[in-house]
Amino acid sequence: MSKDSTIVDQLYQTIAARKGADPTQSYTAKLFSRGRGKIAQKVGEESVETLVAALSETPERVVSESADLLYHLLVLWADCGVRPADVWAELERRQGTSGIAEKNARKE
Repeated sequence: MSKDSTIVDQLYQTIAARKGADPTQSYTAKLFSRGRGKIAQKVGEESVETLVAALSETPERVVSESADLLYHLLVLWADCGVRPADVWAELERRQGTSGIAEKNARKE
């Protein structure tokens, strides 16, 4: 398995291909069939589990929970029509910008 960011793009392609698939055969298809609200709820749950792991568990648990969080975030992106390349472009646009300046610019 790849250990660089291309794994995210590959996983996204797999997730997007599951949209409309049989929800009895695929967990991803089941998430899609339950709607954006349920997908968003799962992102929230996995976020909390990642935070709990970061605060009180081992680095291995943080890795595991982070993988779950990233997977569910990718499902949400696919449901919203957002591609990883869109997010990478936004990160690239922000590169070299002070985090404080970037956040202040959003308020304008």
